Amino acid sequence: MEKHKVILFENRELHYWEEGCGKPETVVLLHGFLQSLDVWSSIMLSYMRSMHVVTIDLPGHGHSATYSEVHTMDFMSNAVKAVLDHLGVEKCTMVGHSMGGYVALSFASSYGFMLNGLALLHSHALADDEVKRRSRDEVCRQVHTNRAGFIVDFITNLFDESKRSILDSEIRELRDQCLEMREEGILAAQRGMKVRTSRVNTLLKAPYPVLFVYGKNDTRIPIELGMSQAMLPQRSEVLLLDNVAHMSFMEERKYLKLRLYNFVHQCHAV
Repeated sequence: MEKHKVILFENRELHYWEEGCGKPETVVLLHGFLQSLDVWSSIMLSYMRSMHVVTIDLPGHGHSATYSEVHTMDFMSNAVKAVLDHLGVEKCTMVGHSMGGYVALSFASSYGFMLNGLALLHSHALADDEVKRRSRDEVCRQVHTNRAGFIVDFITNLFDESKRSILDSEIRELRDQCLEMREEGILAAQRGMKVRTSRVNTLLKAPYPVLFVYGKNDTRIPIELGMSQAMLPQRSEVLLLDNVAHMSFMEERKYLKLRLYNFVHQCHAV
């Protein structure tokens, strides 16, 4: 099966994949930092018979080009908009994982009229504080010094310790995919996340349902942060998963596939 299609965005290649073209409901899946559209393969193939599923290699990730030294979240969301315009999508439910959630929130801020629902997987609406900005500078130094070592450790630590042996082959496959990412793309994404703005007002004003998904053992996104932001939208739901860290769609694949599937249908029906 040919997974990748290409459009030109600002005269460079932007890769995407779609299944279920022509179905009335559209869900857009946005991957996290270091990852690519391939991380969603099992979910896309599960949904393709009942809905239109779109995912994108965000700029600098997967097979998509690196455009500049800084890929802001606004720039990435404009790339998403370009793909959806190319496909003629007027309304969708958007699912963003981690960095993809930042991109989804940027999209919601600029193009909220295109959304009938938003799901944030292990993500949040705040800007980086000074500690986190310094941490991103340190990541850039690590990547420049030892890109492969950084990627291997980073990906492994996204998973709960109780799941690492069970998902060993999947984790190794994900690490291999991420190791193909170029240094300039990694740095551009880190710099873009470092300068992103708060999207709290986007959640406050959201007229569509918002689903928040968090792992109880996620060391990257404290549950307290997620719970406080879930209070902001007019309509929101929170899904807290036991023995899950930062990769719920792999750590609790069957359950999350069903929950997202139902959420998309609910958003379409509202």
